[in-house]
Amino acid sequence: MKKWTATLLIGVMLTVVGCSSGSSGAEGGDSGGAGTEPNIGVAIYKFDDTFMTGVRNAITEAANGKAKVDIVDSQNSQPTQNDKIDLFITKKVDALVINPVDRTAAGVMIDKAKAADIPVVFLNREPLPEDMKKWDKVYYVGAKAEESGTISGQLIVDYWKANPDADKNKDGVLQYVMLKGEPGHQDAELRTKYSVQALEDAGIKVEKVAEDTGMWDRVKGQEKMAAFLAAHGDKIEAVLANNDDMALGAVEALKAAGYFTGGKKMPVVGVDATAPALQALKDGTMLGTVLNDAKNQGKAALNLAAVLAKGEVPNKDSSGYDLTDGKFVWIPYKKITKDNIDDAQ
Repeated sequence: MKKWTATLLIGVMLTVVGCSSGSSGAEGGDSGGAGTEPNIGVAIYKFDDTFMTGVRNAITEAANGKAKVDIVDSQNSQPTQNDKIDLFITKKVDALVINPVDRTAAGVMIDKAKAADIPVVFLNREPLPEDMKKWDKVYYVGAKAEESGTISGQLIVDYWKANPDADKNKDGVLQYVMLKGEPGHQDAELRTKYSVQALEDAGIKVEKVAEDTGMWDRVKGQEKMAAFLAAHGDKIEAVLANNDDMALGAVEALKAAGYFTGGKKMPVVGVDATAPALQALKDGTMLGTVLNDAKNQGKAALNLAAVLAKGEVPNKDSSGYDLTDGKFVWIPYKKITKDNIDDAQ
């Protein structure tokens, strides 16, 4: 009887020890454990940005079976984002993905990550060149803003040349208004500059009727466009917006002013190819947009972070994306009109 009891106790003890070891591994912790997924902290500049919502969804989808992600909202506040990064570092995540509120603040975040030996992938807002050189474990995923500006301008070029009646006052000059993203933002400055340059490079004379910042926001875009119309009315012949949300806001203001009915038209161009913008293309209220590939930006950032979390150096084979200068993944833009909407869906 005693021998049977002792055997039973040993069996129970082995079972308990086995279960305890298994549950510890399943809970995560150190990414070096066999079969565990790395923990990646993701800080987005703000959740209610339409384009970044697409990026967030892509990160979540790409992480399935590859990494555990904790995605946080920086609420368009750099101090808030700094606090989020500090918390991730305290939690000892294996890698960081940061969509900075202020690209000039990247250096401070890099210093913190470097001190904790946590690799960083910046996303969509490129840090300053000197900050990218601070550490060999700093990477960037995004698209070249000047390319999107050029394509925006080309959309208007195509329309201007195909529609002689677009020149309302028959003066041979394209009178346009510009809705810019936030002041000083790299994408806003480059998209503005290169969209106008594309018009001029095509031999079109241009006149800027008005320009103001809409802060990437649809409501602000509508307010600014309403003000443009109140001040300049039918003198405006085209609308260039640095993103789709502001372009869609402009469309609402134009609708209120009687456009898009009875043959009264206005070419409006945005950037991002968001779902609402694609619907506006179908409706005929937006002329075109530029595909800013949220899915591949999110996937590339997650893939890079997952490779870095394992202590490896990312390359085409491990990340699935080409790296320029060993640090940059550039996702190309694409011109989108009503004729090729399927390319953006």
